[in-house]
Amino acid sequence: MSAIEDLLEGRSPITSIQLHRLHELTADWQILSDLSFADLILWVPLRKDNKSWPTGYVAVAHIRPTTAATVFALDVIGDEIPWGTRGRIDAALSNGEIVRDSEPEKIGELMIKEETIPVTWDGQVIAVISRHRNADLMRSPSRLELNYREIAHKLYQMVSEGTFPYPDAISVFDPLPRVGDGLIRLDVNGIISYASPNARSAFSRLGWEKELESFSLSDLAESLAKPRKDPHEEGMRSALSGKALRRVECENSGGTLDLLVMPLSKSTDRIGAIVLLHNVTELRRRDRELVTKDATIREIHHRVKNNLQTVSALLRLQSRRIEDPSARLALEEAVRRIASIAVVHETLSTSAEETVGFDEVLDRLVANAMELSPRMSEIRIVRSGHSGTLEPRIATPLALVVTELIHNALEHGLATSGNVLNIAINRSESSCRISIEDDGEGLPADFNVAASANLGLQIVRTLTENELQGTINLEPTHPGTRASVTFPI
Repeated sequence: MSAIEDLLEGRSPITSIQLHRLHELTADWQILSDLSFADLILWVPLRKDNKSWPTGYVAVAHIRPTTAATVFALDVIGDEIPWGTRGRIDAALSNGEIVRDSEPEKIGELMIKEETIPVTWDGQVIAVISRHRNADLMRSPSRLELNYREIAHKLYQMVSEGTFPYPDAISVFDPLPRVGDGLIRLDVNGIISYASPNARSAFSRLGWEKELESFSLSDLAESLAKPRKDPHEEGMRSALSGKALRRVECENSGGTLDLLVMPLSKSTDRIGAIVLLHNVTELRRRDRELVTKDATIREIHHRVKNNLQTVSALLRLQSRRIEDPSARLALEEAVRRIASIAVVHETLSTSAEETVGFDEVLDRLVANAMELSPRMSEIRIVRSGHSGTLEPRIATPLALVVTELIHNALEHGLATSGNVLNIAINRSESSCRISIEDDGEGLPADFNVAASANLGLQIVRTLTENELQGTINLEPTHPGTRASVTFPI
């Protein structure tokens, strides 16, 4: 439950759709605060139902400008005011119109001017924004401040008409550019009527040496941008015309600009647009470096996998030339162990993440082990649980451990009796346990894993304790044997 819902629970008849609208507003209203150099407070009326007269309001959100000093030292979220104590808020709620031109009032050491804006949705006023700014800072505004305030007035009018924030525009706004990064104002024909100093600086980096004003933004950007590779991508001219909400990047050898086009309207008429822009040259350079790095890492894993397969093939060829059965068996076991490591690297070479989906690896390990079993057609595999993704530092030794335990179960437990190999995985947030159980001959009565001379079990014990920081346990199940490996994640 959100903070707004917490404050309104049982105290307001606001619907889920209206609540969603308030969330959209508070997600996007930093631009309103910055353009008007003002603190904004969102007030929701308190009442039993929509037919009842409000008893008062509760402040459910508060935002401060990044373009001016705040006028409130403390947050006001949760503050309540009774009906009748703040006439401008009451008037905005009752009449559905913006209340401006109020006389400044002294709050602390500052003279604060308050204006109120109704938040309308589907023809109904569902909340009121109170805007608070320092009156002393408004006496001799610069051209930038005048343009910012004029744009703010138009956006507040759209809020009162229910057309701002733009419905379902989260994907376009994420993350929302800041006003201070650069702002361009377009008239109804897409001609630049004002550009902030940061906007002019950003375009000069792309090679534009003239003033921006009086030029068509779409023509200007199209002349600077390098040709686009995707023929289905929306053209620069259309995206920057100001007719619709769009986000587009303009890139050339000088840099990359991220532009967000926000159309302005009055009633049903389009009256122009604003464009927020951000120089993302360094971000895109880092993105390309990360893509290159990821591709390089995947290529390394691919080459490691190929090299391991080559080593396996060489050992396999060597084993065919050796007549000593024990030496041939040792080489075959080495081939199997190398192959299990290669499976991990093959998974990493095809994954977009630097993690291993170990369930897929486990399937491959089981299939490879079954191919070597003389009773392959008689044995049934039962899997339960999921291991999910693991880091390579865990997945590589774990693949070797699981390979040895599966091979041990097939070679000793299920060599002559038993028909089922159970593989059970239990994973929590902090640990994982993989159990491999057969219903075969079982362990000798005096078996001790720590004292066993079996090379495979020695490898399992060493890797489990040293690499996985875990424990290995072998126990009889009557009939059969269960081997369990438990390790932290």
